[in-house]
Amino acid sequence: MSASRLRRAAVLVLEGAKPLDVGIPAQVFTTRASMPYEVRVCGARTGLVTGGDGLSYHVSHGLDTLEWADIVFIPGYRFPDREDPPPAVVDALVAAHARGARLAAISTGAFALAATGLLDGRRATTHWHYTRALAAKHPLIQVDENVLFVDEGSVLTSAGAASGIDLCLHILRRDLGVAASNHAARRLVAAPYRSGGQAQYVPRSVPEPLGERFAATREWALHRLGGPLTLEALARHAAVSPRTFSRRFAEDTGYTPMQWVMRARIDLARELLERSERGVEQIAADVGLGTGANLRLHFQRILGTTPSEYRRTFTQGT
Repeated sequence: MSASRLRRAAVLVLEGAKPLDVGIPAQVFTTRASMPYEVRVCGARTGLVTGGDGLSYHVSHGLDTLEWADIVFIPGYRFPDREDPPPAVVDALVAAHARGARLAAISTGAFALAATGLLDGRRATTHWHYTRALAAKHPLIQVDENVLFVDEGSVLTSAGAASGIDLCLHILRRDLGVAASNHAARRLVAAPYRSGGQAQYVPRSVPEPLGERFAATREWALHRLGGPLTLEALARHAAVSPRTFSRRFAEDTGYTPMQWVMRARIDLARELLERSERGVEQIAADVGLGTGANLRLHFQRILGTTPSEYRRTFTQGT
């Protein structure tokens, strides 16, 4: 996909829309003038839309904006488990998807997306407080309650409001590459990639004192991807046993420690492929994968493409 093509993004504001959910995609995709997105905020009708948390929105565009959009964001809203959005909204979302638009729900916006039937038979997530309600109301959806977002290609869902940032940065990585996503994250003062699950935010009866320590270990590892990183070294930095580290790390991130390290190395390789002219062998050495063959193997396994194809994708039009 050419990084220079203008993309059209719509933010669909429903009754009771949550302010943070509305603002996240509007801001992420306009973090700089050169960002190749045009963003329009729309509603079921033009004019004043009553939001949640004491705010309302004056929207200038109606549902015909969904005919224009390449991607439609559906922010969360109050009481999503009580009733579906108006039929006109559901029909417009289905029609947008049929035309090839991606539909991306933030938090409880997943309920509006679920009402279209487009999530049936697919994985999805929503705010942890509503995961059981979503599964009960839409039993054909494979609800995953321990992820920050789910990408099913043309339909995407995210957990609570802040996870909308993770989802939007993920979409930027898909569309424009790691460098552009990292740039947007810096402008937003946000983590460029949180590889955790939302289970860490669910209330627990027993305190979990190791969370900050493990976060510090992940940060330490990110600065040492080019060198040897073993389970023992990571556990030693966190000052716990390898067994405890493995168990708690998987609970916090959804990955084993070495799976997480591999994905971090592949992300670093992606950025080097986008922003430098280094060869595959040099990049493999820089990210701790040793040889070009090893980099190609893991790149294909994780991303489904080769380093050379990836580089061509993100250098077109630049």
